[in-house]
Amino acid sequence: MKIPLQRYWDLLVKYLQRQRRQFIVLAVLLLGSIGLQLFIPQITRYFIDTATSPDMTTDTLVVAAVAFIGLAIVQQVVSVGAAYVGENVAWIATNQLRQDLTRHCLRLDMAYHNDTSPGELIERIDGDVAQLANFFSQLVLRIFGNLLLLFGILFVLFTEDWRVGIAFTVFAFASLYALNRVRGVAVEYERKRREVIAELFGFLEERLAGTEDIRSSGAVDFVINRLYRLHHSLLDRWQKAAKRFFVVRVVAGIITVVGYAVAFAAGYSLFTAGVITIGTVYLIINYTSLLGRPFRELTSQVENLQNVGASIERLEELLSIQSTINDGPGADIPDGPLSLAFRDLSFAYAENDYVLRDIDFRLKPGEVIGLLGRTGSGKTTITRLIFRLYETTQGCIELGGVDVRQPHLEQLRQRVAMVTQDVQLFQASVRDNVTFFDRSITDEQILSVIEELELSDWFATLPEGLDTRLETGGRSLSAGEAQLLAFTRVFLRDPGLVILDEASSRLDPATEQRIERAVDKLLRNRTAIIVAHRLGTVQRADSIMIMENGRIIEYGEREQLALNPQSRFAGLLQTGLEGVLA
Repeated sequence: MKIPLQRYWDLLVKYLQRQRRQFIVLAVLLLGSIGLQLFIPQITRYFIDTATSPDMTTDTLVVAAVAFIGLAIVQQVVSVGAAYVGENVAWIATNQLRQDLTRHCLRLDMAYHNDTSPGELIERIDGDVAQLANFFSQLVLRIFGNLLLLFGILFVLFTEDWRVGIAFTVFAFASLYALNRVRGVAVEYERKRREVIAELFGFLEERLAGTEDIRSSGAVDFVINRLYRLHHSLLDRWQKAAKRFFVVRVVAGIITVVGYAVAFAAGYSLFTAGVITIGTVYLIINYTSLLGRPFRELTSQVENLQNVGASIERLEELLSIQSTINDGPGADIPDGPLSLAFRDLSFAYAENDYVLRDIDFRLKPGEVIGLLGRTGSGKTTITRLIFRLYETTQGCIELGGVDVRQPHLEQLRQRVAMVTQDVQLFQASVRDNVTFFDRSITDEQILSVIEELELSDWFATLPEGLDTRLETGGRSLSAGEAQLLAFTRVFLRDPGLVILDEASSRLDPATEQRIERAVDKLLRNRTAIIVAHRLGTVQRADSIMIMENGRIIEYGEREQLALNPQSRFAGLLQTGLEGVLA
């Protein structure tokens, strides 16, 4: 399988066009290095011919030797400079590619992320792009550079003797043709190998995250067996790819042997015929050896191109995946507390497999609704649809009187906030964790919210204040502190609609009281949906909605439902909400 060269070129141009100045510097250094490589053997030829001449003088040889050493040092410095600039250009380009891929993945809908493990995405965004880092730098330095070196050598050989030039031109083009013929033999096998690597990463990520469950259920042997099978599959794919790479190396070896044969034959015949000097014979042999370098480098890059080809295939496959959630045209969501309306909404994760049917309700600005129902009744799905993590199947959702499909996704998700039992923390400073890396939020704003949420005592224990780094997963915070940190995030965003998914269900009574006070402050002058499992939480709700099997079975004002002995909510109050909805 061959990847068209145009696809390599398109990718190269797309990510290098922003670095034109650096690219020009790289080109100058590259051309300088090639020019010196071509000129230095001329000094050696001059040295040999002078040394074998009857008119030889020591001073002339010393000048030639000093010139050789000086230019060789300069050539090495220029080569190092070209390598440095090339690598710098490559990493800037690949970092931009990583950003583009990450942005693309974050914009994909939840259906894709539910079917794809984080480990696989990491391998694609980092592992495949790492292959391209070598491609961006080495392509310029080695493929283009060595092609220039190759044609430069042929030009010099033509100036020495046209017969030598013709012989080596035929040899060079035949060699390039042979390398081009084998450049794609391993792409398909390398792509399959990288697919297994991605699957392995995904497997490890999932199993490491579930270590406690795996041990407690006695599934360690099963996991080890599965790991063995994945490694066995990886070995098989690697061996198949390696056999194809071996073909490339064999072709390169044959090219090198043929090149030296041509050089020795041409040099011997022309020298014995008195056409060239012994120094020129050395020059031909030296250029042949130098000619072997472009072929060796091109061979190496042919192998790299096959790795790159597999990575390009996988990255293009990822970029071709389109989200079902399209950004809205940009309608504005009003400020302040937001009204919310579900209008005859139905939703299915899979075709005709509806998890919500005929959902129709309305919240006034500033109203708080308690959302109740057993596990699987559709409560979580309702909250996800508000954020447009999924697209509605039928009907629509209006926020502040605006269809949620009309505003930009960024504005929609800025105006709606959610606090859940599980708080996601990042390996970053407290400041970055509460602002989500938004530099426009000042330290004064953060400290004001921390004080308002009664986190001042905790903040005083931080060794570096807002610069203190937190650990992923919240191991550096208690459950209550993590919850209050999540409230801090919401306060700083100042949304018009807040969704609370029983944020205090797993806390001790003292911490729960702090959370409850924070909830009271959070809900002030905001519309809210409280996904409730406990009696205490729903007591602050203005209205109650009970879900069952994806439908609304009861909806009304909380006080009226509580006083109505026929209502489902009154029955829950009598029997105990926790046990019924568990």
